[in-house]
Amino acid sequence: MKELARLKSDRSNMLVGYGVVTGLAGTGDSYNSKLTKQSMSNLIENLGINIDPKDLRARNVAAVMIAASLPPFAQPGSNIDVTVSSMGDARSLLGGALVVTPLRGPDQRIYALAQGSLSIGGYRYDLNGNLVQKNHPTTGTIANGAIVEKAVANGPSGFDKKLTYVLNSPDITTISRVVQSINQKFGSNLAHVVGPGTFDVFPPREDSNALYQFMASIESIKVEPDSRARVVLNERTGTVVAGGDVTISPTTITQGDMIVSISTDYYVSQPNVFFGRNNLPNVRTQTVPDTEIGVKEDNGVMVNMPQDSNVAELVTALRKVNASSRDIITILQGLKAAGALHAELIIQ
Repeated sequence: MKELARLKSDRSNMLVGYGVVTGLAGTGDSYNSKLTKQSMSNLIENLGINIDPKDLRARNVAAVMIAASLPPFAQPGSNIDVTVSSMGDARSLLGGALVVTPLRGPDQRIYALAQGSLSIGGYRYDLNGNLVQKNHPTTGTIANGAIVEKAVANGPSGFDKKLTYVLNSPDITTISRVVQSINQKFGSNLAHVVGPGTFDVFPPREDSNALYQFMASIESIKVEPDSRARVVLNERTGTVVAGGDVTISPTTITQGDMIVSISTDYYVSQPNVFFGRNNLPNVRTQTVPDTEIGVKEDNGVMVNMPQDSNVAELVTALRKVNASSRDIITILQGLKAAGALHAELIIQ
């Protein structure tokens, strides 16, 4: 049960903040960034130093946004991870450190404070017009970079008359099995279906210790979820993921490739020169293109799939005829459109 459902009150809360990253080696925001200079001026002013923003140079500083997720039941003093991303025109945050920044919730209250050195999963170096870059150096993370200052009130108490659970993947068959398993374990109708993804459980006692023991007993119940037939396609990487029980109706697949190639060669036409000089007027060297077009069409490949074939067998058959991953994705999309693929097709 622990893997299938969660308490309705068990939810994460999004936090966001605005801060400054310092210590950059000349890869921060440009001099024209008024936002960064004003932020630096405000930061220094809070430390007791007054300075005009026009007198600041912000090349080693970058204005950033900080995002974090406050998990359920997090208490003051707990650490959470934060993500830091550039807001201005900084080229890289590599080697930077985030100055202490408050993280606020949607109610504008401060729930955590973030600070620490950034971990960047890439780099960027440029000199004299030459550029070497890996991944996105303007986004980084700080592991355990924020300390929770205020807890969010959630979770059940001993005064709750019912516990509302939500399935991670709503399904009518699964929720019916869940409610039936709970009632069989405790020998009474404590669980009731509210909808395809929600069910209520009425605890037998209201004592807090007994309530959490009761919840632990619910989480330990084993339920076999009803699985949906799905095929996941990633067109960017050419990845196909499918369960072995995804069936295909009797199908014939024909595939043919046409290759068109166009090549152009350039030749120089040089006029004849007699006795070292050209005696004809308006005669000069001319570049002449020579274009050649060729069309090559391979013989079509036919694949026959028998009754009750699955996706794994189809992919194996297509691999034998040297079909690429993108060809397989196109064929699966065509099978779904023809009604021969008995599964939900998810394209990423």
